[in-house]
Amino acid sequence: MPFGPIELLVVKFPDNQFNGEIIPAMQELIDHGTIRVVDILFVTKDADGVVTEQEFGDLVDDLYTAYDPVVDDVNGLLTHEDAEQLTATLEPNSSAGIMLFENVWAKRFADAVANANGEVVLNERIPRIVIEELVAAYDEASA
Repeated sequence: MPFGPIELLVVKFPDNQFNGEIIPAMQELIDHGTIRVVDILFVTKDADGVVTEQEFGDLVDDLYTAYDPVVDDVNGLLTHEDAEQLTATLEPNSSAGIMLFENVWAKRFADAVANANGEVVLNERIPRIVIEELVAAYDEASA
């Protein structure tokens, strides 16, 4: 099955503070056909810096039940080595969610580019905080 563009997302939760607000937002993106979750890992780094990860199927009942409607067909592409590398800068006593997701909304465009023998040269997501800082600096300079 051909995929649309795939993105990797790492979200950290200092002091292991996770309130579950992400789940309904993810469900909305999935329900609207915006994304499809390809794989997801839940990672913790203990006080000694030891990284452990849990695949979706390894979650405890409450978390599994919460994520079950969101994660339909996880492929297991993310590895322990990925978890260690992607959380290398994570502070001790923290956790992170690592997710591979398909941008379903862009699949038709990606197929059209490929069919036209086009090649993506750069596709970079700019973090929200960077844009907010640029807009604030622009507004300040314009005032």
